[in-house]
Amino acid sequence: MSSRLYPLAAGNFAVGTGMFVTAGLLAPISADLRISTSAAGQLMTVFALAYAVLSPLLAAVTARLSRRNLLLLALGVFVVGNVLTALAPTYPLVMATRVIAAAGAAMFTPTASGVATALTSPDHRGRALALVMGGLSVSSAIGVPVGTWLGSASGWRATIWLVVGLGVVGFAGVAAMVPEVRVQMSGRLRERFAPLGDRRMLAVLVTQLLMFGGGFAAYTYIGSLFDLPLPALLWAWGIGGIVGNQLGGRFTDTYGPRRMVLIGLAAATVFMALIPVANLSLPIALVWAFLWGGLGWLVAPAQQVRTVAEVPGNVPIGLGLLSSAQYIGLFVAGLAGGAALDWYGRAGVIVLATGLGLLSLLFTLATYRPARVPTQERVPAG
Repeated sequence: MSSRLYPLAAGNFAVGTGMFVTAGLLAPISADLRISTSAAGQLMTVFALAYAVLSPLLAAVTARLSRRNLLLLALGVFVVGNVLTALAPTYPLVMATRVIAAAGAAMFTPTASGVATALTSPDHRGRALALVMGGLSVSSAIGVPVGTWLGSASGWRATIWLVVGLGVVGFAGVAAMVPEVRVQMSGRLRERFAPLGDRRMLAVLVTQLLMFGGGFAAYTYIGSLFDLPLPALLWAWGIGGIVGNQLGGRFTDTYGPRRMVLIGLAAATVFMALIPVANLSLPIALVWAFLWGGLGWLVAPAQQVRTVAEVPGNVPIGLGLLSSAQYIGLFVAGLAGGAALDWYGRAGVIVLATGLGLLSLLFTLATYRPARVPTQERVPAG
């Protein structure tokens, strides 16, 4: 695998840590800013919504930039946004700074996937995308537990400064190792949404939205769903995610994306329903978290390969829309999960997450048909 892809994974590690670590910081954030736990959870929600909205808009504005320059700009904006978050004294200002950080993330992650696609051959594409997107899963295994521990020991702002440092490391790696890559891109906003007219591409996006809506309804409020040490659970989930993401890339290349998507969705739904069982003891919870993370992350590279197959002439645009759908799912997860927690407690969150997971599986079974190999050319009737 090309070493030029590693800085892209490092950038995603910074982005993922900055995004996901909020789930482990709800208690110190709510105490410091004097807000409720569900209100603290909305910091992830506003990040996700800003990402989803800004991703296609910023892609259109930056269409003429080389991909390397865009990656550097994206990480620069992400770092600035997190510096402002660490310094913001009030809840409204913290919310505003999360929009700036999300703008950087919205430019970086889809561009990194597009660059990975451009730098690798089709038969290794699943593994390349798994490596680059693996930065997100590694962040959940290392960045999030470390950030959660640091936040509890030294305050949540110390964790945000850690994210700033990770972003600077990613910036330096891209500057030193990623070559100039130019991809034919349209700056017209209408063309950014053109793939939405394709039913098959729309089905990919709905699957992504529902999948992340269900999974992160549980993940965002995981500290309220368990009576066990939170860093240990996040660590086990993240380690599973690393394993699942890497195996997902290899299995997607070998068995095709459809099988991986369906297996991952079915398994993740079952494990969300088993949260009450996992809460019985720490050993059970650690095994549960590892398997939930591993089987759930099988889907990520498969969904990206599926997107590339649906829009081969608009790969950067398609991957950008996939990221937007993912973050709309995170927005739904934060908003609906917070409401479920306030109204019905942990049982409400578990039912919501499991229901969305089941809906994503049923929708995908109905819309993602096996590829048909034609046996002969159809001759038009006289």
